[in-house]
Amino acid sequence: MLTRRRFVGYSALSSSMLAYPPLLRSALGQTQSGQQPIRLAILGSTYRRGSNMQTIADRFLVGFLYEGDWRMPNVKVVSVYVDERIRRASAAPNEFQLAITGRSRRQQPRPPAASSSPADAKRTPEERWEPMAPSSEEQGLSSDLSQARAQQFGFRLCHNIPEALRCGGDRIAVDAVLAIVEQCNDFPYPTNDRGQVLLPRYDFFEQCAQVFETEKHSIPYFNHKQLSFSFSEAERMVKTAERLKFPLMAGSSMPVTWRLPDVDVPLGARVEEAVMVGVGGFDGTDFDALEAMQCMLERRKGGESGVKSVQLLEGDEVWAAGQAWRWSKELLSSALSRSDTPLGLSLLDGRPQDLVGDGVLPQLVKDPAAYCIEYTDGTKGTLLMLNGAIRDFNISARLAGQEIVSTQFFMPVAPNETYSACLTAKIDQMYQERKTPYPVRRTLLTTGMLEACLNSRHRLNQRLETPHLGVSYQAPAESQYVRS
Repeated sequence: MLTRRRFVGYSALSSSMLAYPPLLRSALGQTQSGQQPIRLAILGSTYRRGSNMQTIADRFLVGFLYEGDWRMPNVKVVSVYVDERIRRASAAPNEFQLAITGRSRRQQPRPPAASSSPADAKRTPEERWEPMAPSSEEQGLSSDLSQARAQQFGFRLCHNIPEALRCGGDRIAVDAVLAIVEQCNDFPYPTNDRGQVLLPRYDFFEQCAQVFETEKHSIPYFNHKQLSFSFSEAERMVKTAERLKFPLMAGSSMPVTWRLPDVDVPLGARVEEAVMVGVGGFDGTDFDALEAMQCMLERRKGGESGVKSVQLLEGDEVWAAGQAWRWSKELLSSALSRSDTPLGLSLLDGRPQDLVGDGVLPQLVKDPAAYCIEYTDGTKGTLLMLNGAIRDFNISARLAGQEIVSTQFFMPVAPNETYSACLTAKIDQMYQERKTPYPVRRTLLTTGMLEACLNSRHRLNQRLETPHLGVSYQAPAESQYVRS
């Protein structure tokens, strides 16, 4: 049990470890006596405060609160690769280029101020060069945490992915890989015509797989969130892991976070329909919400057998679909009853409000979206993104016999993102046991569902048949979300 005294003690220890890394190594030895720590390589796109990489990587560095106690993973981070740092360095002019223009890294052209004289305005840019504040590139470097963390914890900051796996040598020198690829602020990845961010998750994985295959030595690999923006790439990732026989785990925090109340779909139950409600944008938290819905529906009788069709509806078509019973208003009302963040009158003056019965949703939600999923066994699942009505994620599912199961996926707001601790614990479990606590095919299917829904939107919200999403698997018998 975590008493106040123990919590204060652990907090002091954590702060000391950030300042003095030997304390961290000492603590690891005390908590995992006699066991060699897992040597971990972390690959990511940006290591800044509030990034997914920082949120999860730091937990492997200093530990985290979990299930009423302080957990220190038996893991030692030995190498880190940050893609944004390398891309920034490649884009920056070198010293020779600066020298031939007569500039230094602290000198940039500055336009004349509004009060400049006409003579000043006629001066050339070269004549107006003068020392300035740090450039955006320099400011970006100052917000990057990788260099400071490397100095604090003694890991190797690498220039490429093979170097991170080999730690500068000629053989794999790590026992596991953590890959967290996300959008960057200063050097963003491009998007396609469907609005998908072309994150190089597949490229990171392929570079690792090539090293595994070359050296005939594979290690556990975790991929944060969807496997790729492309289902075909995601499918190749799963097949490569199966061929090379290494544990591949992927996904988001929502399936493993706390639930309010503590309920799940009973394993083997007959599920008729589910309605999931959430907030966010396309190719963003919609993936997290789809995966949360999937982690409950996969427990239905017969296991998962895949998706037959999808359709993404927007605007008034969302409400029209509800009137036509494409999705259940009863289940929507049940899901919203679990929300802690109703907006509208509840936010303005605190009075309770029936968002569905009072008919105010179209007034609150200006741009609704419905992700309509038809499974091959006839089960219906609908994700409603209701920005403006709530700020959390909730689900309601109807089982055979009209029994309804509903709950909230508890997601504390930043910076107290304790749900990431739930995911970190599952990643650590996979590293220690060398097997995944839940199947990667769940994330494979959800990756394909999201891509198909965005294709539907790109094709003017058409219903699309999805024979390629015949992904089958069995859910684990034990529920994987945190219960204490």
